[in-house]
Amino acid sequence: MKRAPVEVELLLDQPHKFLVELDIKSSSSSTSKETVYATVMGSMFRSEEVCLVQLFLQSGSAYNCVSELGELGIVEFRDLNPNVNAFQRKFVSEVRRCEELEKTFVFLEQEIVRTLSQTLQSPIPTPAAPQPRELLTIEEESERLARELKEVSRNRDSLRAQFTQLGQYRGVLKRTHSLTASQAPLGSFDSVGLTENRQDVRLSFVAGVVHPWKVPAFERLLWRACRGYIIVDFHEMEEKLEHLDSGEEVQWTVFLISFWGDQIGQKVKKICDCFHTQTFPYPENQTEREEILNGLRGRIEDIKSVMGQTEQYMQQLLARALARLPEWRVQVQKCKAVQMVLNLCSPSVTDKCLIAEAWCPVSQLPALQSALREGGATTSPPTLFPTNAFSAGFQNIVDAYGVASYREVNPAVYTIITFPFLFAVMFGDVGHGLLMTLAALWMVLEEKDLKLTNNSNEIWRMMFGGRYLILLMGLFSIYTGAIYNECFSRGLATFSSGWHVLPNAEFYNWTEDTFKSNQYLSLDPNITGVFTGPYPFGIDPIWGLANNHLTFLNSYKMKMSVIIGVIHMTFGVCLSLFNYIHFRDISSVFLVLIPELCFMLCLFGYLVFMVIYKWVVYGPMTSNSAPSILIHFIDMFLFTENKDNKPLYEGQIIVQKVLVIVAVLSVPVLLLGKPIQEYVAYRKKKTRQTGDRRPLLSENGSINAHQGDMETGEEEEFDASDVFMHQAIHTIEYCLGCISNTASYLRLWALSLAHAQLSEVLWLMVMGISFKQLSYVGSVIMVGIFAAFAVLTVSILLVMEGLSAFLHALRLHWVEFQNKFYSGSGYKFSPFAFSLIICNSSIN
Repeated sequence: MKRAPVEVELLLDQPHKFLVELDIKSSSSSTSKETVYATVMGSMFRSEEVCLVQLFLQSGSAYNCVSELGELGIVEFRDLNPNVNAFQRKFVSEVRRCEELEKTFVFLEQEIVRTLSQTLQSPIPTPAAPQPRELLTIEEESERLARELKEVSRNRDSLRAQFTQLGQYRGVLKRTHSLTASQAPLGSFDSVGLTENRQDVRLSFVAGVVHPWKVPAFERLLWRACRGYIIVDFHEMEEKLEHLDSGEEVQWTVFLISFWGDQIGQKVKKICDCFHTQTFPYPENQTEREEILNGLRGRIEDIKSVMGQTEQYMQQLLARALARLPEWRVQVQKCKAVQMVLNLCSPSVTDKCLIAEAWCPVSQLPALQSALREGGATTSPPTLFPTNAFSAGFQNIVDAYGVASYREVNPAVYTIITFPFLFAVMFGDVGHGLLMTLAALWMVLEEKDLKLTNNSNEIWRMMFGGRYLILLMGLFSIYTGAIYNECFSRGLATFSSGWHVLPNAEFYNWTEDTFKSNQYLSLDPNITGVFTGPYPFGIDPIWGLANNHLTFLNSYKMKMSVIIGVIHMTFGVCLSLFNYIHFRDISSVFLVLIPELCFMLCLFGYLVFMVIYKWVVYGPMTSNSAPSILIHFIDMFLFTENKDNKPLYEGQIIVQKVLVIVAVLSVPVLLLGKPIQEYVAYRKKKTRQTGDRRPLLSENGSINAHQGDMETGEEEEFDASDVFMHQAIHTIEYCLGCISNTASYLRLWALSLAHAQLSEVLWLMVMGISFKQLSYVGSVIMVGIFAAFAVLTVSILLVMEGLSAFLHALRLHWVEFQNKFYSGSGYKFSPFAFSLIICNSSIN
């Protein structure tokens, strides 16, 4: 069946609008006149180009066309009726109709889960949106099923109640039969003496069942209220019966109360009503009780038979609902989504068609690509980045800070590497990284398991969604742990150490007494043979035995953190170059980017240079005469010279003064350059507009060729104070941020140190206990201690420490890195797609 053609109008800035007519056919059609939509193409570096299109939909085919767009999932509709109340829109009755159907589906699903203990699975393949006749059929069948289920459920509940009451009555008669069988006839007492003093004395009974946990209070109140003039017997029933309110199986307690007198009888009945006991008639004659008991057995068997048939019929109804309900639910969700989109459309003047506006990626319209690249809209388009299972976790990290502005550089491309690396710098340990990698690798290998993907636990879904992120964090942790040479806080002697004790002992004539009498001995690298060269990879394991290993590691990790931080921030500043070039803001390259780089590199880039230069020039032989970088850096700002601290290289004082002067001069350029440039551009534009703004003739000889543009254009005002205040805030924030952000990267050192020390404490305080026992008992104790060590390692070092390192790495990316180039003021491209609606519904 061929559908009516749909006009698609692209909103352009040019005076002439570009029209194209599409011939959209139903999904069942074997051919299509024109394929407009292509595979989603894009770049993780920059968001896709998105255009604003206008759709003219005929009223008869609007539902089908929107349904087709929902299946494709490539457009985001705009609301053309923002001032119209949601209850006053054209298709609100259809939306309410779908909502009523969803309520019916909820009832059916609850009955299926309660009776069959089965969850609904998503239908494969997903059915299309129903036509009006199909929706009417779904409505009739679902309401008929719900009506029958309610009736059968009501009858079943009534039968269950009768079965429970009859079972309780039978239990009362059976359990109390032995209590009254041996007694005298329950009439008046004819004993001598009693008839003389008491006339018409009669023994009465109240029998029933009570919940077991109410028995103590029930018995206590009976004795207190009746003052002991009663006889109460309690016995548990032999079988469990269902509680009508809670549905649980309860082993009821049978009670038989014997009393004399009407007043006490009234008290007993009120107390029984107060405790919501179930009381039953109790015949005085044993023969009558046996007859009632036989009658109860027959009635119970009859109810069992009827209950079985009722349950069987209910199973059939639920099986029918289970087979159709998943498909119905998806169809109604699609129908409701289509009607809600139609509510966003605006009716034409003649009310014969609907007008819709939607955002659409340019790559989805290859036939109109050349025209769309020139087009645009006053509203900033949404941002769309193509993601997959691997990159989605990293993109979510960036989007949590702020969605990239339209066509802005996407930090997620670089976050894929930098985030796991910064995390690993703080979490570096081969053992811990290996455990994290194995856990993430299991999630990656089992990612197609429906039990894992459809889990409703929010924390699990968040972890499972970031499985590739966790995998990279684990791999990078193994790498940095190998550099730190730490595996569960222990060093790995993969290669032979570069330090040797024997040459030092021979040089100083150390004896066995020297080693015994001194807890620590110093190794002199200046002695030949003591230090033969650096460790092939990472830190030499001998530092784990040294008493100054913390001093060494603190110095190393602190300087490494500063180097990583300056490189990371400088890279962020350089990324702004791509934004300036793309948006053709060349003036910002010279007035913003270059001053920012000069300030950063002349101060903190030079600090990194001094650290690396000192590492390269001063080795173990000359370490005693190495100058202090801290003193040099302080003297650099004070323009002073410390005689006791020799320079690193010749001409250092002059170089430092030049660098400080360049850094200081870059501040006024950064502060005043952009406002002055914008003011000059505004003055030039205003000068050009002082002439006649409406040309008499255009180049093609048409009068008022650009009149529409002239009339609709609004003259922009230039607020100098606003521009200057904005730039002043940016300058102050950047200059102070360079200092504070550099110091913020020291958290890499702090958390790495904390993780290493906590690992060592856990090893010594837990595993160290098992090493003290050298007997066979020690091996048995080691099993339990290792179990405790494993639990503490996972809970504290992997979960708590891992979460801490994750949050700090998040902070370094959001604040220290992204604020150098990333505005994050955009909004996500949210296409109208049935798959997304169904997925979100299943999650909720």
